[in-house]
Amino acid sequence: MAEKIPGRAYRQAGRRTRNIFDPGSTQPFSISRSKLELFTDCPRCFYLDRRLGVGRPDTAPYTLNSAVDALLKAEFDHYRTKQETHPLMKDFGIKAVPFDHDKMKTWQENFQGVQYFHSATNFIVFGAVDDIWVEEDGTLHVVDYKSTCTAKEISLEDEWKQAYKRQMEIYQWLLRRNQFKVSDVGYFVFANAQNHLKSFEGRLEFKMQIIPYEGKDAWVESTVLKAHECLMSDNIPGPNPGCKYCNYRQAAESVV
Repeated sequence: MAEKIPGRAYRQAGRRTRNIFDPGSTQPFSISRSKLELFTDCPRCFYLDRRLGVGRPDTAPYTLNSAVDALLKAEFDHYRTKQETHPLMKDFGIKAVPFDHDKMKTWQENFQGVQYFHSATNFIVFGAVDDIWVEEDGTLHVVDYKSTCTAKEISLEDEWKQAYKRQMEIYQWLLRRNQFKVSDVGYFVFANAQNHLKSFEGRLEFKMQIIPYEGKDAWVESTVLKAHECLMSDNIPGPNPGCKYCNYRQAAESVV
């Protein structure tokens, strides 16, 4: 059952006060790709985060993944400057080059990214892309870098990788709303660390692979509208039985 918003004293005790949604405000509200994913995962956690300032506990930063992302961006930037196809792209038969655009650095920047003002909700929806490749006719392909370590064949069908697909589809949606011609086909560049080698010698070796994915962004528009409707309500959504955070809260409350 939905709950009413708790009293002011409860809401202000140790809560985040920045970038909190105010139903009465006329100012555009910025909402990131990751927060839309949070809404998709659990409306209750989303509401607590964006409306009441109670976010999920932070996880440890993936510093090795970030390092791989930074190195890949630098490497593809080299070919972007020369407007040449990266050898890895050639290996996988991709006839494109890294997209050279004056906003590319902004689009890759966290908390900036590709932005679109969604007038129906007064949201500024944004998301930072890893890369974009472009064909000769101007068609764009969204590219996402992923780091992993597995001896199995990399597949996009794992349950937890469905979020990867939604991530790419939101980027496709954002670029289309910015009037770009965007292919349904995006690419995941996987850097797979090899942990079966005989020696370490202070370095990791990666097997590189590109996996195409045909995105379908039709769900994004309705999700943005539903997320706005959620935040406009004075009722907190009920717990999500499939959410480990909701389950933890309920279990903790039952013994306190």
